[in-house]
Amino acid sequence: MKNFTLIALFAFFLSNDVFAQETFEMKEGDTTFVMQKYFMCFLSKGDASGYDSTQLATIQADHLAHLNQMAEDGKISVAGPFGDDQNIRGIVIFNVATMEEAIKLQSEDPAVKAGVLEIEIRPWWAAKGSVLK
Repeated sequence: MKNFTLIALFAFFLSNDVFAQETFEMKEGDTTFVMQKYFMCFLSKGDASGYDSTQLATIQADHLAHLNQMAEDGKISVAGPFGDDQNIRGIVIFNVATMEEAIKLQSEDPAVKAGVLEIEIRPWWAAKGSVLK
């Protein structure tokens, strides 16, 4: 597995064409890995000081409903909070065609609209069909 990771990274960074594509193939022996571009959104603490606890609970409920709707629509592959109390609160991994679509979808999040969460979105490559274990 370590060899695959090194080969994949080497091939990825040497190929300028990869950045213009949405998928590409990596071959290792008898195995072909189809790599797909996703968009990883980091959700960071915003300014919640203008809201009381009732308002924050409503914003949080609406935030979760928004994430659930995007999951049902097949727009996200993974979402969840981090398990510590740091500045970056959680991630959302978008399975959409463009960065602009990911930004639009996450900008519609009620917590982002309220300024309670801020976003940073980066393109990210993973083997298509990868699963968490």
